[in-house]
Amino acid sequence: MSERTGDSPLELAMQIQTDTSQLKADVRDIKARMTATEESLAGVNRRLDRVDDRLERLERRVGLVEG
Repeated sequence: MSERTGDSPLELAMQIQTDTSQLKADVRDIKARMTATEESLAGVNRRLDRVDDRLERLERRVGLVEG
């Protein structure tokens, strides 16, 4: 980390506040994207469940499994 000379405590506090605000915005963005990803994955899982059900019905029809 580079050493800053001549920076007042107020300037350093303002820089920390700016950095913190940016981190908060980044975390909000990440949370929104994670939620969207989870919702998409849930949709994929529902579709896979339906495919699995259909496959089981087909297997029973052709006699590959007992049921």
